[in-house]
Amino acid sequence: MTNPAHGIAGFRLTEHTWMTELGNWIDAISPDGRRAGALLFDPKIIGLPGVRDRVVHAVMTDQRLVLGGLTGLIPVADVVAAGDQVWLLTAQAVSPTLSDLLATGPIDPPGAVSVLVETAQTLLALHAAGVTHGSVHPGTVVITADGAALLSERGLSDAIRGQASPRERDAAGWASLARGLAASLGQGRPRPAEVLERAAATAATLGLAAARDMLVGEAAGQEGLAQAARGRSAFAQARVYAPPPTLPPRDEGDIVTLLHVPGRSSGPVQFGPGIGTQVQRPETTAERIWRAGRDQVATEHHPGSRLKKASRARRRRTIISAAVFAVIMAGAILAWLYTGDSPALAVMSIDVTAPKKTQGCGKAVLITGTVVTNGAPGEITYEWRKNLDKEVVKGTLRTKSDQTTYQVPFRWTLQGKSNVKATATLRILTPGPVRADKASFTYKC
Repeated sequence: MTNPAHGIAGFRLTEHTWMTELGNWIDAISPDGRRAGALLFDPKIIGLPGVRDRVVHAVMTDQRLVLGGLTGLIPVADVVAAGDQVWLLTAQAVSPTLSDLLATGPIDPPGAVSVLVETAQTLLALHAAGVTHGSVHPGTVVITADGAALLSERGLSDAIRGQASPRERDAAGWASLARGLAASLGQGRPRPAEVLERAAATAATLGLAAARDMLVGEAAGQEGLAQAARGRSAFAQARVYAPPPTLPPRDEGDIVTLLHVPGRSSGPVQFGPGIGTQVQRPETTAERIWRAGRDQVATEHHPGSRLKKASRARRRRTIISAAVFAVIMAGAILAWLYTGDSPALAVMSIDVTAPKKTQGCGKAVLITGTVVTNGAPGEITYEWRKNLDKEVVKGTLRTKSDQTTYQVPFRWTLQGKSNVKATATLRILTPGPVRADKASFTYKC
């Protein structure tokens, strides 16, 4: 879809974008001139029944946590609808991510410890508040200009899938993060890598708190992280400690906010039954959209008589039916225990590089693709394409649980007298979404 006038709800969009499972992230400038982020949800996902309402509910939960003093999350400024599009707007820059930094080289050991301690503390604070993150991996860890590690996309993956991830899934994601950072250190730093591996094992067996406590005594530092973040992205921004700005309610044609109702009192939003004191008038477009999200939350928190009837029906079930149900649930729990500890393989980023010098006659040019994953085992299928002919070179890559960064080399030999710009494009086909990056070199003979 075309972005509305290169901006949305006062946020100015830049040209730097990247794809995730949720949709298209874009570096943006907030209305007050600060670096921010904008997520255009994939219309095929956000349009599914109930997804938009669950996303709004998750964001409202995040805003309450941030207002309550939780500083480890990327603060959300608003969620707006523009026609068929749904946008999430952040009050903090969302780049670079840990994936971006790992694509350029290993994180120094003090920085790796700092990332793991801060993310563990944020996850433990979320768990104490009764919620989970649900999708912890290098692509959801944002590194700020001062080296802090913030978590983005909290609860959005679960909202899309209509599920509530257990705390063990967060612990498994964090452990995978620790193993990936350990693997990035390589064989030259065995002692720091061993510490990170031990922290991952501790998280899996004793929990996040024990793993964090184990790392607290290790040397931690954010100077290297800060320098890497500033060098990787011009949008690297220091952590914003103030609550997200309260944006004025908008109802500008098709652009409407989904988090509060235009024209209503600025007092707290009340969920559940009640009697209004305002004069009745026709609802605006924004109010109708907001009411749909509010009714969803009200249904979750105040189910009413239908749940009471369902409860009475359950009490009337026979002992045999209850036993069958228990067997089914036991099988489901065993299945989850078998598969739930290991997140599915996901590609976080790709980066293609080519020689900068002009290449001469008949020379085999090496082009390198760097693929960064979330550290899960599996298989990646990819293809190389060339701009000078229609040849497609396909390949597969087997990933391991103790490694996050992989090299995919491609050799291209040009012959004959010519002066051309050759471009090779690497496309990751599976796991989706499809990602692509390209690099060019000059051939002169």
